[in-house]
Amino acid sequence: EEERRVRANAREYNEKFQYASNCIKTSKYNIVTFLPVNLFEQFQEVANTYFLFLLILQLIPQISSLSWFTTIVPLVLVLTITAVKDATDDYFRHKSDNQVNNRQSQVLIGGVLRQEQWMNVRVGDIIKLENNQFVAADLLLLCSSEPHGLCYIETAELDGETNMKVRQAIPVTSELGDTSKLARFDGEVICEPPNNKLDKFGGTLYWKENKYPLSNQNMLLRGCVLRNTEWCFGLVIFAGPDTKLMQNSGRTKFKRTSIDRLMNTLVLWVCGRWIPGIPGSGPVGALMSSPCPQIFGFLVCMGVILAIGNAIWEHEVGVCFQIYLPWDEGVHSAFFSGFLSFWSYIIILNTVVPISLYVSVEVIRLGHSYFINWDKKMYCAKRRTPAEARTTTLNEELGQVEYIFSDKTGTLTQNIMVFSKCSVNGHSYGDVQDMLGHKAELGERPEPVDFSFNPLADPRFQFWDPSLLEAVKLGDPHVHEFFRLLSLCHTVMSEEKSEGELYYKAQSPDEGALVTAARNFGFVFRSRTPKTITVHELGRAITYQLLAILDFNNIRKRMSVIVRNPEGKIRLYCKGADTILLERLHPVNQDLTNVTTDHLNEYAGEGLRTLVLAYKDLEESYYEDWSERLHRAGSAPEAPREKMMDASRSMGNGFSYQEKLSSSKLTSVLEAIAGEYALVINGHSLAHALEADMEVEFLETACACKAVICCRVTPLQKAQVVELVKKYKKAVTLAIGDGANDVSMIKTAHIGVGISGQEGIQAVLASDYSFSQFKFLQRLLLVHGRWSYLRMCKFLCYFFYKNFAFTMVHFWFGFFCGFSAQTVYDQYFITLYNIVYTSLPVLAMGVFDQDVPEQRSMEYPKLYEPGQLNLLFNKREFFICIAQGIYTSVLMFFIPYGVFADATRDDGAQLADYQSF
Repeated sequence: EEERRVRANAREYNEKFQYASNCIKTSKYNIVTFLPVNLFEQFQEVANTYFLFLLILQLIPQISSLSWFTTIVPLVLVLTITAVKDATDDYFRHKSDNQVNNRQSQVLIGGVLRQEQWMNVRVGDIIKLENNQFVAADLLLLCSSEPHGLCYIETAELDGETNMKVRQAIPVTSELGDTSKLARFDGEVICEPPNNKLDKFGGTLYWKENKYPLSNQNMLLRGCVLRNTEWCFGLVIFAGPDTKLMQNSGRTKFKRTSIDRLMNTLVLWVCGRWIPGIPGSGPVGALMSSPCPQIFGFLVCMGVILAIGNAIWEHEVGVCFQIYLPWDEGVHSAFFSGFLSFWSYIIILNTVVPISLYVSVEVIRLGHSYFINWDKKMYCAKRRTPAEARTTTLNEELGQVEYIFSDKTGTLTQNIMVFSKCSVNGHSYGDVQDMLGHKAELGERPEPVDFSFNPLADPRFQFWDPSLLEAVKLGDPHVHEFFRLLSLCHTVMSEEKSEGELYYKAQSPDEGALVTAARNFGFVFRSRTPKTITVHELGRAITYQLLAILDFNNIRKRMSVIVRNPEGKIRLYCKGADTILLERLHPVNQDLTNVTTDHLNEYAGEGLRTLVLAYKDLEESYYEDWSERLHRAGSAPEAPREKMMDASRSMGNGFSYQEKLSSSKLTSVLEAIAGEYALVINGHSLAHALEADMEVEFLETACACKAVICCRVTPLQKAQVVELVKKYKKAVTLAIGDGANDVSMIKTAHIGVGISGQEGIQAVLASDYSFSQFKFLQRLLLVHGRWSYLRMCKFLCYFFYKNFAFTMVHFWFGFFCGFSAQTVYDQYFITLYNIVYTSLPVLAMGVFDQDVPEQRSMEYPKLYEPGQLNLLFNKREFFICIAQGIYTSVLMFFIPYGVFADATRDDGAQLADYQSF
């Protein structure tokens, strides 16, 4: 699609474009396709195909000296367990799909509202939503129960933010509140094609020979929840897989550990080599194919040697014993006998990689998963949430992580903001907090500021510097203007459940903290309409006319409101980044700017989040001219509209004064030290950086930094950054997040971790591991991850060692049994050897072994490095194990054989002496 055309109440017209239906499907199988598709997928695994091949060989009597049950029983067991697991996972996908597709929605059909399942909703339908309902598709808001077509939504499933947002219908449709009017509505929307940009929408409504520009503020996206709005009507623009929510949902990928990849590499005719020219590339996942035989090649070589030996022996020696050792039926030459012997030895010697290896690996992983689930130190008592290993296949990968991709809000931080300090007209308030810690150390109990004078104060708010409240009570005009700005310049919604009991719904915790601070100091934001804001200033209700709201974006980096006070004076209030506002101040404020800048640097050095406040008085004529320019920009064609809107938000310089505010304590994520750098990039810039001709340069720049912060990015962009590192760095990646907007990133990374926080459970459902607090990630990696990697590596090394020691005895025995493919051991002993004599002790080591206590693993992160460098199980360690196994097999075979041979010679000499006597 280059553009989308949607006509309201015209299904026949819209169906000719073959737009997607509103039905979604995330499942992989159905009853008919499950068995063939699942078996096909399982036999994509090298090990399963290898053992199926061996099973087929064992069913041929001429070449099999072992019973077929030695292979088929464990193979069927492995296939069955995996199939049950896959079926269970897909059952829950079907259950989730059906739950979503069968949700009920009210669709306007033939002038009547009918209950329809979500899956039956079509593009161009008009649907009715009621309070607390999920939005069924991407809708153009037409009208609502609120004045001026306003409605309020929660977007946690889209962007991870639990605060409410405001959406508004365009004026021409906001009066279509009656179903009869909506049934006659035949407007046509021409807009952008389906895409994954959550914060942008461009389109035009054509109706009654007029056209009306549309923006993201007019859209309700699938996944949102209608809040504090009795009802609204919307026109379906995008449905099902075309919705922005589904466009941002990454595909579920099968995840395999680097050890699994290495094992597959070792089993087949491949070997590894490092990828040259990529900085930081290492053993993990950096394997490329080359025709160098390993286990399977080694097995074939042994079979060829013994088959040649059989052909030579049958030709030179066996031919003399045809009377009582005849060849099997169908064997007419020594060459053909050697050919059959080759396959017989492939069966006998296959225990170098027995299927029990894969069963044992899964048992060990299961044990490690239970250890994570049972860890009381990763249990959150407050939320009664334990850690959970939602997969059993990635535990040792936790010990090899090199890159961590973390969502910030709600994950890395708890997203709790507190008004801490402020600087007003060059005077700093809040510094008394530094002395409170000292008082507490001396045993003195500090007392917070008493806000009992204010009946509308929030009892949970605390501030420790009484001088700021004194300034308010004394009528300091600068302090009053400071809190007046905080009470007006925001998008917070107020809900009053009972008289004086206010609840604020903020788009960000910052805004909530600032408006709450103004509330407690006597400037109480009480209510708003699309055209007014009502504030109680020290007990006196004042209603301001709201002339314009200029929202924050990445280009402006500030938010502004233009209001008219009861006296008719127009004033612009603004808050935003210091780099933007300081350069717009009037030159007469330079001294004040210098003092406030010092305060700004002081607060920032303490780890506080900071912003700057300013205001500007506007002349009526100037405002009218600016308002006209803004209207023309809003009516412009779609392509240049955004640029024109940005240009018409410019009010010039000349703010009359500015003030500094710090809204919260925030744990420092990034610290720039000499010689270390950080890269900060926003979503718009990241879109260009991820283009094919720029991605390598962006990656090299990012890898040269100590940390990289990508701000205001889409869910898909998060996943693309992870994929970029996976593509070029070939390193183990871990992504952690707590919201639905993190799902794509979690699915893309080698390991996905979900935080069961305040933003729903979508991240947890998509994750491999989950817990309730970010701090548990350290223990997951340094303790459980490191131990899992260490145990698995030790297990594999010993497993290959003992299997080669056991199997090579058959090879040596071949030279002493006429290369007849006879086994040294009884077949039941062969079957039980890997279960009773060796597996149980080795499994115990693989599940319980510890090199150092868990406290040491946490105290010394350097112990984690062997996993990142893949030092404990790699090709070198593998070949050492093979060499040790072969050496042991020599001792196991030739020492007993030598003793037996000596005893035989002694018995023969005694017999000769007896006969001579």
